[in-house]
Amino acid sequence: MGCDLKTLLQVSSSSGGVPLRYVPHLSLAITAAFLRRPLAALDYWRLKRCDAEIEPPIFIVGHWRSGTTFLYELLCQAQQFAYVSPFATGLPWEFLTLGSLLRPVLTRALPKDRFIDGVTVTPDSPQEDEIALANMQALSFYHGLYFPSRLQLHFNRGVFFDDCTPDQVGQWQQSAALFFQKLQAENSGKPLLVKNPVYTARVALLRQMYPAAKFIHIYRNPYVVFQSMRNFYRKLLNQLALQPFEDAAIDELTLQSYPRMMTALSNDVADLPPERYVELRFEDFEQDPIAQVELIYRQLGLIGFDAVRDRFRQYLEANRRYRKNQYCFPPEDNQRVYDHWRPFIDRWGYGPEA
Repeated sequence: MGCDLKTLLQVSSSSGGVPLRYVPHLSLAITAAFLRRPLAALDYWRLKRCDAEIEPPIFIVGHWRSGTTFLYELLCQAQQFAYVSPFATGLPWEFLTLGSLLRPVLTRALPKDRFIDGVTVTPDSPQEDEIALANMQALSFYHGLYFPSRLQLHFNRGVFFDDCTPDQVGQWQQSAALFFQKLQAENSGKPLLVKNPVYTARVALLRQMYPAAKFIHIYRNPYVVFQSMRNFYRKLLNQLALQPFEDAAIDELTLQSYPRMMTALSNDVADLPPERYVELRFEDFEQDPIAQVELIYRQLGLIGFDAVRDRFRQYLEANRRYRKNQYCFPPEDNQRVYDHWRPFIDRWGYGPEA
């Protein structure tokens, strides 16, 4: 619903069409995109009048369901970072103008929590930027969730840039740079803190765009990640799909993509010094979040930890009743995971969950 008209028509026309029952939703999205065009132009005009320089961003990476959201939300309690708001996510072309004007209405429209895992959503909850970028151009795995008949195609193009031309990759870079610039304009003087699992496979490109960028990688027991990804896909597809979908493709997509993303990350960060790259084990972070955040501050050379320690504690206390989803771990699933992800399971020393 936040997509521009060009992207919406381009993606929908190349993704196999939609059944009749989804036509009203797609028509509403097209109408909304058309009506918002003047406001997008106003947003662009406002941005050009602003002279905000991009501070070196900090990117949180890690495969989906590895704890990136928990880490992102905790770090954003410090209020020293610029981050992606729900309004910027849903209205990337117009959030400088329309987002502020409609904030009371949009606030009432926000869900109470994320339907994937029950994490609380508020008007100030930090969001990942992937939905925003999917609303701005054609390369995103989210397009595969909207049009699951092309799920594998959109995933491989949207994560790994498979079969993409240099112009298409350049369009993604331009859209990302524009979005980051708008975030910086809204939060002048604050470094951008961005969380996106897709960037796990894209660190080299982000380093080209922002040579001084820093990266935080969080990883989790792969056996848990696999089961959680099943839940992730099924819930998202039930909410977002404009076409029928089958569960069968989900497991194979996860099994094949995980080692490819982790290998890309390992290669892309191999020459980064410790002050620009830090790696966390989710189980350690979950056990003692404050100590792990202090490690991040110290290793990346961030200032002000002592001043915001209490804010971190307040957030943790407010969310201490949160309960994670629980999963079963059939032996046949565990064997498939080990067969496909063995190098990383062995490197990190994980075993199957009981």
